[in-house]
Amino acid sequence: MYKNELDKAIASKSVSNSFVFFGESVFLIDMYTKMMTQIEDANILNFYHDEYDFNTAKAHLFQASLFGDRNILIIKSEKKVPKKELDTLLDFCEKNPDNIFVYAYYGSDHKVYNNKKAFTGKKTMSVRFFHPKEYEAQNIVAHIAQEKQVKIDKYTIAQLLSIHNGDVALAANEIEKFRVYEREITSKDVENLVYGLSEVNIDGFIKKILTKKEFTEDLKNILEHGEDEIRIITAITAYITQLYMFNIYIRVNGAPNALEILGYPAPKFVVDEKAALSMKFKPNTYSKLHELLLGSELKMKSSNVDKHAILLSTLIRVQKLL
Repeated sequence: MYKNELDKAIASKSVSNSFVFFGESVFLIDMYTKMMTQIEDANILNFYHDEYDFNTAKAHLFQASLFGDRNILIIKSEKKVPKKELDTLLDFCEKNPDNIFVYAYYGSDHKVYNNKKAFTGKKTMSVRFFHPKEYEAQNIVAHIAQEKQVKIDKYTIAQLLSIHNGDVALAANEIEKFRVYEREITSKDVENLVYGLSEVNIDGFIKKILTKKEFTEDLKNILEHGEDEIRIITAITAYITQLYMFNIYIRVNGAPNALEILGYPAPKFVVDEKAALSMKFKPNTYSKLHELLLGSELKMKSSNVDKHAILLSTLIRVQKLL
C-alpha cells in the first residue's frame, strides 16, 4: 500500500492497529508513526536501532490481554525484525484490537515488505513512503506551519523548499525556527534567515569526500541545517553501496543501465557521473569502506558517545582508504 491509500483509510477511520512503515522517506515514516501512536494515557514502549528485544516486546503486547491496558509498541530500526518474531507481534495485535504496533523500518531492503504476500491473512497495513512530490511537500510543510501557528503563504513555502532541494525535514526545521516571529513570514525573511543546501547538499558533500577534497565547512553547514551524524553516515553508506552496484554491473556487462541497477531510469549525466566514480575504486576498497562506515554507525548508536567526533574521524579515515 502507498501513502494515499493510508490517508484514505485514516479519513474513513478504517485503519488497522498494526503497521509496517518503510520506504525512501524517513520523514514520512516518522510522521505517520507519530500520527498512529499519539494516544493519551497509553502505555508506550519504544525500541530504537539495536535496543529491540523480542521477549520484552512480546510481553508488552501480551500484558494488555491480561490487564486490559492499551499498549503501544514502536520499533524503529535499520535492521529487519526476524519474520517469525514479527508475525508473532502482529498476531498479538490481531487478537487484541486495543494493542497498537508500528514497525518503522529504515533499511533499504524494501522488497521484503513491498510484497502483497508478506502479510497474507493479517490486517496489518504495510505502507511504502516515497519522497513527497512537490505539491505533497508543500502541503506537508503548510500543515506543520499551521500546527506551529506560523503564518506563511504557499509561495513562501515553495521558496523555502526550493532552497532546501525539496527536503521536507529541513523545511520543517526552519518552520520551527520561525515560531519566534510574531508576524507573517515573507519571502524576504526566507532570503535573509535561511541558508539553503542547494549548493552544499548531501550528494555534493559525499562527492567531495570521495574525491578527497576539503569537506569540513560543508559538514558544518549540513549539521547546522537539520541533519544529524547518524543520518549522514547512513547516507554515505547508501551512496557507496549504489556506486558498488554500478561497479559490479559495469564489470559484468561492460556499460551501466540505470533501470537495472537503480530500479528506475535516471538522467544520462547522473548515470555517467556515477559510473565514472564507481570505477575509481576496487572491490576490496568498497568492502573496507562498508566495514568502516557500518562500524562507526554502530558506535554512534551507543549511549554517551561523541557522535560528531566519531563522524569526523570516520570521514578522515574514509579518505585515507581511497
